Amino acid sequence: MEYLNAFLCGGILCATGQILIDKTQLTPARILTGYVVAGVLISALGLYQPLADWGGAGATVPLTGFGHALAKGVKKAVGEQGWLGILTGGLSATAGGITMAVTAGVVMALLFKPGDKR
Repeated sequence: MEYLNAFLCGGILCATGQILIDKTQLTPARILTGYVVAGVLISALGLYQPLADWGGAGATVPLTGFGHALAKGVKKAVGEQGWLGILTGGLSATAGGITMAVTAGVVMALLFKPGDKR
């Protein structure tokens, strides 16, 4: 059942993104940024953790899950460090994902010839 929940949750998030790409003038970059912000806002309302508990990786792997991780990190750091946690919490909570994204980008740039599409 966990696999089905993850598939449904992730599928709904992805299908929503595809509909936004097809039916609106929003660029993919704006949609992706919107997903991160939506994850932060839904987490701030206390609604994302129950979704993550139900949807598992289908909720935590997409960009909304990244926004949720940012919000959780900030909340934890503010509790431990005070207002300084606003600046440090999100980065410390998501450092692994950020490092992997940068590393993958560097490796791909070394393996392939980056440049503008013509």
